[in-house]
Order: sequence, then C-alpha cells, then structure tokens
Amino acid sequence: MTASAASLDSIRTEVDLALREFLDRQRPHFGDPHLAVLLSAAEDFLAGGKRLRPAFCYWGWRAAGGGDDPGLRFAAASLELLQASALIHDDVMDASDVRRGMPSAHRRFERMHTEAGWHGSAPQFGEGTAVLLGNLLLVWSGEMWRTSGLAPEAIAAAQPMHDYMLTELMCGQYLDLLEQAQGESTFDSALRVALYKSGKYSVEQPLRLGLVLAARARHAWIDRLCVQYGQQVGIAFQLRDDILGVFGDPAETGKPAGDDLREGKRTVLIARALASATPAQTEVVRSLLGDPELDAEGIGRLRTVIEETGALTACEDMIKRYLDDALHALDQAPIEDDARAALAALAVAATTRRT
Repeated sequence: MTASAASLDSIRTEVDLALREFLDRQRPHFGDPHLAVLLSAAEDFLAGGKRLRPAFCYWGWRAAGGGDDPGLRFAAASLELLQASALIHDDVMDASDVRRGMPSAHRRFERMHTEAGWHGSAPQFGEGTAVLLGNLLLVWSGEMWRTSGLAPEAIAAAQPMHDYMLTELMCGQYLDLLEQAQGESTFDSALRVALYKSGKYSVEQPLRLGLVLAARARHAWIDRLCVQYGQQVGIAFQLRDDILGVFGDPAETGKPAGDDLREGKRTVLIARALASATPAQTEVVRSLLGDPELDAEGIGRLRTVIEETGALTACEDMIKRYLDDALHALDQAPIEDDARAALAALAVAATTRRT
C-alpha cells in the first residue's frame, strides 16, 4: 500500500469513528421502535462511501498549517452526512432502485410498507419517508459541523462558505431536474450541472472549508487554489461519474448497468454524443434515453453511439486536461509539502476511480 493510500485509509477510519460517535449520541432519541427504523436506515446508508469529501477537507486543513485537532475529524465527517442526504434525495428524484449495492432508501421503506400490509400507497410512503430521512441527515450535518469542537473563531470564519455550499448543492439538484425535464442539453449547460451538482460540493468547497478552518480567514491564495485545483478536480470527478453511470461495472459501482441512461441523465457525455451524432444516431439517443424499461440491448445501442461519436474519448481527454491543470496549480500553491502530495494523490483517485 502506498503512503497516500494508507493516509486515505486512516482518514476513512477516523471519519467512520466520528460518524459512529455522532449517531450514538442521537440514539436516545430513537428509543421508540417506530423511530428506530430511521436510525437503522441512516446507519446502513452511512456505512458505505469513499469519504473523499472529508479527505479534501482534512488535507485543506493540513495544507494551511492546521495541526492535530480531534474537532477536525467531526467537522470533516459532517460532510458525509450532507453527501448521504443528497444521495437519498437524488435517488427519489431519479426513481433509482439501488444505491451502493443495496435498495435505495425509498425502495427500502416502500418494501417495509408492502411487507407490513399497511394502508395507502407503498411507493408514496417510501418516497415520503426517504425525503424525511434525507432531511434528517441534512439537519444532522449542520449539527455535527457546529458541535465539532473546533475553535469557535475557526467555525465562524468558515461558516459563510459552509452555508453557501448548501445553497450551491440545492441549485445543482434543481438544474439536474431541469435538464431532464427540458429534454435538451448543450455542452455548456451539461457542464454547468456537473459543476454545481457535484463538482463544487465534492471537492472545491470541502477543500475551501479545511483551508479556511485552519487559516481562520479567506485569503486570496485560498480562493485561487480552490478554483484552479478544486474546481478542476471537481468537474473531472463528475465527468468520471458520468462515464461510470454508462460504462461502469455494477459489481463495483453498486448500481445497475446503464442506470443513468434509464434515468435520462443529460450529462456532458450525452451532450458530446449528440453534438457529433448523425441523424440516425441522434434518433437512437432520442428514442432510448430516459426509457425506464431500457434493456441490455438498448443500453448497448446507446453505448455504441457514445463511443462511435467520439464522446467517450472526448470526456476522457477532458478529465485528463482538468487533472493536469489542477496538478499544475497545486504545484504553485503556497501550502505544506505533505498536503501537496496528498492532494495530488486525492485528485488522481477522484478522477480515475471505478466506483
């Protein structure tokens, strides 16, 4: 195992521990067995994940000279609660059946309703409960952030960025819904969704939070690094996600093959394909993209169009270009050397992953 991989494993362990401690503090509120199912669902959902957002926050903290502080692991781990909230809501909006190899939250609660033989609509119960669970995790993310134990002046310095990150995330989710509803997308609009829906809150803002928490101020060099490194890695991260959503191995991604195609995601990958497609290829995309009953043959036809139009190669080239630009910016940044090496390794891990 490389030193950077070992470091990421160590952060993952610390984040897992912080999440368990926080959930244990919440446990007394869920003594009623009718409520215990919510806590159980939250625990199961939080058991997975790559923990990349806390890692970017942690190494932002170290990059700006932050030392050992037990409060930092709680502040960084709070980003996993935010991520879980976003994923649960995302699955409801996309009608996704599976997440991280398990039934999505709304399908879990729908099944609970069906098996119990309760009154009313099982799908409606499942979706409503999942929305509430996602909201609960969103509330908890703020609570865990505020009660992390970091110095009040550090939290106060970073709070405006934390608040804005939540606004950006909600705006990105809306833009994603809008793209699908309109049924058309351009390269620029798809890239905007990639930036707002994932790029910013996956990399740029967690990095900024860590930097500002340690520096206790928002310096010009911090904003430069967050845009020139964080934003570039964030977009490349989402582009990789788009590719995995079409070509990923379900055994590794934890989602069915071609799920993004069934959901009609108007990604950069699709925008690139349509921009170069022949009329016949365009018809294939328009007739099959967004079909919830899309089978393996249909997925294969769409994959063929994406490859033959050069869209897959173009997106891979974009990822490489964004990554190269980010690493160059990292080399120029006035940060600690160990953090520079770790952030370089994280950038590669985030943009070359298979899950």
